[in-house]
Amino acid sequence: MTNKTAEVIQVPNTLRLKVGGRGGIDMAAVAKAEAALKSLSGNFAQWLNDEIVKLDAARQAVRVEGMTAQTVESLYLRAHDLKGLGATYEFPLITRLAASLCKLIDDPNTRLNAPMFLVDAHIDAIKACVRDGIKVDTHPVGKALVTELEARVAQYLGSATA
Repeated sequence: MTNKTAEVIQVPNTLRLKVGGRGGIDMAAVAKAEAALKSLSGNFAQWLNDEIVKLDAARQAVRVEGMTAQTVESLYLRAHDLKGLGATYEFPLITRLAASLCKLIDDPNTRLNAPMFLVDAHIDAIKACVRDGIKVDTHPVGKALVTELEARVAQYLGSATA
């Protein structure tokens, strides 16, 4: 029997140094980022309105040009943007509504069959929430809107796959 030896090489963990040293999260940097975000919050209303104008323009393109791969993709991208930005712009309900719309038209193979009345209902709900300042899903109207729309999307997607 031969005697084999092995040498274990310990590689230093440099990742920790690259992502913030040994102390974890730099709370001063977090506070600075939060302050920067707060200083921008005065622009949120305008930026949100700009995003909604883009979403509505994408809907109008669908109405004018029909449900094509290009028009529905544009609509999906606008909804996806709002899904990501709603909470940042202090409207978490819009994030949820936009997520429901994205779910409805998510699959490129079936999105052209999505019922336009349901697309319209989502966009109109988003616009109504901004207009009336309904920011969260605990608001009675917001809760009713998002609950109904999510149920309709689930029902549609369930029947589309059945």
